[in-house]
Amino acid sequence: MADDIANGAASAAATDAAPQPQFGLQRIYVKDASFEAPNAPQIFQEQGQPELQLNLGQKVSNLSEGVFEVVLTVSLTCTINSKNAYLAEVQQAGIFNISGLDAQNTDGLLGTYAPNALFPYARRLIADLVQDGGFQPFLLQPINFDQIYAEALRRRQQEAAGEQQPAAGNA
Repeated sequence: MADDIANGAASAAATDAAPQPQFGLQRIYVKDASFEAPNAPQIFQEQGQPELQLNLGQKVSNLSEGVFEVVLTVSLTCTINSKNAYLAEVQQAGIFNISGLDAQNTDGLLGTYAPNALFPYARRLIADLVQDGGFQPFLLQPINFDQIYAEALRRRQQEAAGEQQPAAGNA
């Protein structure tokens, strides 16, 4: 019984000494935001179906040991009858702390959780910019960042596998 207690205490001490995975959000902020309506006010007279083009981007920067800045860029372009109605672009950023995780899990968190945390802020800002610009409100639909990350990871693995295969005919 005394051995069990001693082993339990040693096990607890070993668990306390091992670094526990930690993930934290320090700050969320707008890094950049812009709205352009190059053909206003004439564009308000145009009749036709608006065509929307949405582009997403993400950039991760390592600020220091275990501290990362993630910038989610959302660009929305609207054209009516081949004329630019507006361009709204937001760079929503956040500073994240990650420790106790391997590189693969860190990459996964930065590629999925971080943009999921930033997206509602970017979504609101895009909606406000478009509406404040005098256009019909635009609400971005939810985005599956897990699926986007999985697809990007699959492409990276295919590219890495392609680089490892020797070119045909080179023997």
